This record gives sequence, structure tokens and C-alpha cells, in this order.
Amino acid sequence: MTIANDARFWDRSSRKYAMSAIGDQAGYERTLRRTRSLLQPGDKVLELGCGTGTTALRLADQVQNYLATDISVGMIAIAHEKHAASPVPTLAFRTATAEALGPDTPPFDAVLGFNYLHLVRDLPGTLHRIHDLLTAEGLFISKTPCVGDMNPLIRLALPVMRAVGKAPYAGVFREAELSRRIDAAGFDILATENHAAKGDDCRPFIVARKR
Repeated sequence: MTIANDARFWDRSSRKYAMSAIGDQAGYERTLRRTRSLLQPGDKVLELGCGTGTTALRLADQVQNYLATDISVGMIAIAHEKHAASPVPTLAFRTATAEALGPDTPPFDAVLGFNYLHLVRDLPGTLHRIHDLLTAEGLFISKTPCVGDMNPLIRLALPVMRAVGKAPYAGVFREAELSRRIDAAGFDILATENHAAKGDDCRPFIVARKR
């Protein structure tokens, strides 16, 4: 499978995804509040893997510029529909990945990646690209399913689901490995938090600053 396969999977899933409920609404609201506390009015923000734009529409009105991107044309089409219904002047959507943003892209004060890093095929490369996209001491804010810390049955089921087209690529790593990768890409981790409403859902919220 390739990145193009991943994009086609999310294109096919986009309408169903848009109608699905957030699994942990209280945990999601906590993530939004914490992220807002880290952003400044003058910030230029990039969100990677924005899906249908729900988070972007909640955060973009408090910063100077907010670019929300996703690999899926279908997801971005729905995001544009939502944006047309509830316009936010500082917000723009684009079909893109971190790697597709060229070297002439102006740097961002913050890069956000929620439920994103486990879906990239080259985690070290993507983290280094995010580092390049940030201003000096810019923030990388992420919340990532660490499949390696989840029920072993999930890890066993993923290859089967991918083989029959029921799941996209998903990297299997633990929280400790993710933290090491972020550090190795040139970041200092400032905070690692659990935002689950109950227990631990193995999706650490990590705030990191570019060295």
C-alpha cells in the first residue's frame, strides 16, 4: 500500500467519518481548552491531518492565521462545506501533507497534529519536516494513538483490516518510542498529558518546543 492508497481510503470514508460521533467528548473538550491556552493571538498555526475541519473551526478564531491540511480531498471538501456554513476569516483549508508544503512556506508558530502521527508512513521524516516548518522555539502540539500500548488484539487485527480495505496504514509504537522520536527530531518535550475522561486511552497529548 502507498500514500495514495491511504488518501483513497479516507476519501471513501469521509462522509461516514463526518457523521460519526466523537468517542470521548469530554476528553476532546479538554484537549481543545489546553491547546487554546498554548496559542497566542498573533500566532500562525498549521494543523496536519485536520479531517473534516471540526477542530480547526473551534480554534482558528483566536489566532492570526490558521492553515488546516489533510491528505484526503474528500475530507477537505467537507471541511470547506462546514467553513462556508460557519465562516472563520483567519482559517483556510488545503489538501496537503507536511512533506508537500514546499521550502518556500512561511514558518509557523505552532503545528498541531491530532490523531495524526500514527498514520504517517515515515514518522522520523515527518517529525523532521514539522521541525523545519516551525519558527525558532515554535510549538508542536500532538495527540497520538500509541497502538503499541493498546490491547494486543488491536495490533493483530490491523494487518487483516488493512488487507481487506477496512483500515488505512497505522504505525505501531509505544508512547516511550514516540517521545524518543520527537526528541530526536529536535524538540524538547514540555508536557505529556492524558486527556481521557476515564482511565487512559493510550493517546498522549504532547507539547514540544523546537530546539
